[in-house]
Amino acid sequence: MTVFGIGISYGLATLFAMFSGMPIAFALGAVAVVFMAIYMPAASLDTVTQNVYEEMASITLLSIPLFILKGAAIGKSRAGQDLYSALHAWLHRVPGGLGVANVFACALFAAMAGSSPATCSAIGSAGIPEMRKRGYSGGFAAGIIAAGGTLGILLPPSITMILFAVAAEKSLGRLFLAGIGPGLLLVTLFGFYAVFRFRKEYAMARAVYDATGKDAAILQHDEFTMAERFSALPRVIPFVLLLTGVMIALYGGYATPSETAGLGGLLALGLIAVIYSVWTPSDLSPILKSTIRESTMLMLIIGMSLLYSYVMSYLHISQSAAEAIVAMHLPRWELLFSILVMVIVLGFFLPPVSIILMTAPIILPPLRAAQFDIIWFGVVMTIVMEMGLIHPPVGLNIFVIRNVAPDIPLSEVIWGTLPFVLLMMFAVLLLCFFPEISTWLPNLIMGPDGGR
Repeated sequence: MTVFGIGISYGLATLFAMFSGMPIAFALGAVAVVFMAIYMPAASLDTVTQNVYEEMASITLLSIPLFILKGAAIGKSRAGQDLYSALHAWLHRVPGGLGVANVFACALFAAMAGSSPATCSAIGSAGIPEMRKRGYSGGFAAGIIAAGGTLGILLPPSITMILFAVAAEKSLGRLFLAGIGPGLLLVTLFGFYAVFRFRKEYAMARAVYDATGKDAAILQHDEFTMAERFSALPRVIPFVLLLTGVMIALYGGYATPSETAGLGGLLALGLIAVIYSVWTPSDLSPILKSTIRESTMLMLIIGMSLLYSYVMSYLHISQSAAEAIVAMHLPRWELLFSILVMVIVLGFFLPPVSIILMTAPIILPPLRAAQFDIIWFGVVMTIVMEMGLIHPPVGLNIFVIRNVAPDIPLSEVIWGTLPFVLLMMFAVLLLCFFPEISTWLPNLIMGPDGGR
């Protein structure tokens, strides 16, 4: 069979395994092993475990379970609720300040946890009930948290960016720095939309009140004294210092990414022990169980995805696909557009981890040939994959929100997230016209690297 035929059958077999309901890791591993048995030497099956081990034998991947430990330590404590409460106390005078506070809380928590579902769960469990109690519509409240949670894979430390750095063989520190500017851009866009949407819902409630005298919770105003505002800070400042310390250790050259992840995990455990008295075995058990469960699931997906990519490479599927893309001689921006559309479509069905590891061998060579900055593309691709977390049919954050707020209909959650999808598209356009948004900070701190 030709390489084209093998590639088509490989893709169809993958889709069949995915739609069969099989877990992603086992689906990818099963397809890879079957094609190894059919098209590769018989001895290759004896080296499956060795191949998986060698593909995963990267010191950078070691940081993933350690960052997960840090996120679990914060997510399983009251840190998320305290962070949200403090921001609300300081932003309550801003129109829609409660919504803006949730956006900032998601951003800060995402920067500490590095996980989108963890951010949605931790901030949403406190933020959504408070927004609903104050008259925010269900779709608006759900959309803010679902979209804010996506910042977990863009703002450092991002597990998704760790995998992209490994796949692209680029500097993880440079990629982390490149995500900060676009991350702040999305926070700003989300914040402005929260103000705009609040004004709209407030005006509608005011019109009903003027016409019928029927009061609404959204018309009420919260008031906090300066003493109350400052009293909310002591529980938040240590975690901000934790985030600052981890960033200084990483970008100051004092520690490698893996060492930084370990430092962050230990400091997070120490802080929740001191601040929230979380130190007994019964208190630590949920944190450690969550870390082991999520790390095992993620590392298994990574291992099977790398085996899947290895088989693609051995059978020359990825090389042939990349050559076919280059042979189309698409203008560079049409090439980028085509690749991003492919990523969006894959986002309907796959999580970001699988998308990166499955597509990187195919899309990176043509992008390098087209003279694109791979670090910049990593940020753009991350934002596009963020969309997949909040659009149907498999938007992971949508289902996290459904677990946090089961009283909000799924249709309302979906409609509430769509404006944020459009804002992400707008951010991608801005990055295409102004790539300096993502490149200026790594170039300033680490110097130019040529980008490719």
